[in-house]
Amino acid sequence: MSDRKALLILHGKQALNDEVRAAVEGKRTQGWDLAVRLTWEGGDAQRLVGEALAAGYQQIIAGGGDGTLRDIAEAMAAHSTPASLVLMPLGTANDFARAAGVPLEPDQALDLLEVEPKAIDLGEVGGQVFLNMATGGFGSQVTANTSEDLKKVLGGAAYLFTGLTRFSELHAAYGELHGPDFQWSGDLLALGIGNGRQAGGGQLLCPQALVDDGLLDISILPAPQEVVGTLKSLLTDGFGIDNMFVRARLPWVEIKVSEGLSINLDGEPMEGDNLRFSARPAALRVHLPENSPLLSATVAINHPD
Repeated sequence: MSDRKALLILHGKQALNDEVRAAVEGKRTQGWDLAVRLTWEGGDAQRLVGEALAAGYQQIIAGGGDGTLRDIAEAMAAHSTPASLVLMPLGTANDFARAAGVPLEPDQALDLLEVEPKAIDLGEVGGQVFLNMATGGFGSQVTANTSEDLKKVLGGAAYLFTGLTRFSELHAAYGELHGPDFQWSGDLLALGIGNGRQAGGGQLLCPQALVDDGLLDISILPAPQEVVGTLKSLLTDGFGIDNMFVRARLPWVEIKVSEGLSINLDGEPMEGDNLRFSARPAALRVHLPENSPLLSATVAINHPD
């Protein structure tokens, strides 16, 4: 199969997106054999990935939001394939793509086909994979309850708006977290477990996360009463909240909570009161910009002549 052959798996809502159509045609004029398949219902992304790999495709493009990217990444990782993934971010938040520096314009995103793919990590919990981040507690409820209509009007700001208007529902839960040389327990408001850096429409929860270090970044927002009382004003003012997080970087972490914890995996909800999160190092090859902030810096060493 030609090296310049790729398959775009496109979310069905984007079928009439003129920018996507123009980008596909542009790549075809550059000599790429670029096929397109659409998702319609749950399970389609996984099925289409399997069909693409069986047909010998070595480059798969994920066209959609964070949930679509996660579904395709999970399907590719399940096949342990050498095929590589290109991201065409078309959602509301596009949290992983924004943090990774992937262009939001479809034609520029497709230009990453020409960039050498890098092996990146994935996160895993309960047999499910996430590309970007698992959020728990208040943050996951906000993401899960943000309406599609509000997203259309406000974009990523819809998540923050929803959080502020639902503030009366805020409550903390007791939790215990432990991992290698790490132990924390107490009441928590929110939890971020990041392969990527941001979630919920641009909320930077794991600002130092890297996708190729074999580790997950853990961010815990504790809930002493004074934090609960002032969090709304901090969110509104955009000041001071970052200093309240407890952070760690671990290959795995186990979480026990006093009540069911609502978790959001790149848009996919799950619940549990005893969960183990782990990093799967170098689980997937992805075409990211060479200067992507999510890639470990390469230190140049100057040798004397």
